[in-house]
Amino acid sequence: MKNNIIIGGGFYGLYIAEYLAKKGHAVHLFDEALDFMQRASFNNQARVHNGYHYPRSTLTALRSRISYPVFLKEFKDSVYLDFKKYYMVGQPLGKISAYQFEQFCKRIKAPCKAASPEIWDYVDRRYISGIYETEEVAFDAVKLKNTMLIRALNAGVILNNGTKVNRIEKLSCGKINVFSESIDGEAMVYTVDQVFNCTYSNINQINLNSSIEVIPLRHELTEMCLVKLPTEIEKLSFTVMCGPFFSIMPFPSTKFSTFSHVRYTPHFDWNDRKNEPIYSSNKVLEDNHPTNWRRMVNDGTRYMPILKGCKYQTSLWETKTILPASDRDDSRPILFKSNYVIKGYHCVMGGKIDNIYDVINMIKKYELDR
Repeated sequence: MKNNIIIGGGFYGLYIAEYLAKKGHAVHLFDEALDFMQRASFNNQARVHNGYHYPRSTLTALRSRISYPVFLKEFKDSVYLDFKKYYMVGQPLGKISAYQFEQFCKRIKAPCKAASPEIWDYVDRRYISGIYETEEVAFDAVKLKNTMLIRALNAGVILNNGTKVNRIEKLSCGKINVFSESIDGEAMVYTVDQVFNCTYSNINQINLNSSIEVIPLRHELTEMCLVKLPTEIEKLSFTVMCGPFFSIMPFPSTKFSTFSHVRYTPHFDWNDRKNEPIYSSNKVLEDNHPTNWRRMVNDGTRYMPILKGCKYQTSLWETKTILPASDRDDSRPILFKSNYVIKGYHCVMGGKIDNIYDVINMIKKYELDR
């Protein structure tokens, strides 16, 4: 049996913690927030990808096609099905044609059929060359969190919320010291066999504090608008492919939908590079930022005039972290660095919720669950 610490109480951290505990290992999970799954696991589109989103990365699409039914089966009580999902091909700025999207769906064997004429009535045909009814669901982040907390506790995971891990240290005996601080200032040191860094945008903060080489990553400050859709389309979801377009998805933990835009959801970006200062994503989120809602809806209305009737509610702000390779082909590979600089120290990150199954496969591959 190994003693493990998981840093980061998002979906990945909770899932890995439960997995290791069920394998018979001792597991402590730490998150600096007072509740779990409050950051990137909550502040996103809540989309369970079924491959459609990645016509420029067939490998990512195929991985989604494999993991999609697994996620739906495992978390059937946390997914939202009461809507129809449409993918639309935008023009003239699109990077694919309607024909290419159809062929792509055939290639990855994703259900896709031409939309009915009444759906076409919602769009300006000058800017949309194809509309397709597809199969994709959303997840309820609150229900998913509650499910994972119950599962983790039942597996024997010791949950430590309101506790920040500042740094780690390699010991000559081969173990790792983990230095933490509770919200009331109490400092603790834990000596363990393995540490999984699942802090997403803050992975390099712990690396830097621990004199461990920084992993090249790119970050974006993102804004996801929550809106009330016009009654005619409140049970519908639209994603315009593939370029500087927009997407509308149900956000099941509320009665609203997310409205995001490729051009206006990211406000600015920065990079983690070796031998350079690290910009804290937490501090970025503490600042007040002006909304891009008006820009998003003005552009979206060109494609779908009915969107003029959207009523803005609020915005979800988050730091989106991306591997530099994803900029080239829109792929969403996982980051999995086992025994990174220190034996027993593993850095883990994924860009989609269903990437968790790829992470578990890597844990098995490197026998970190032994």
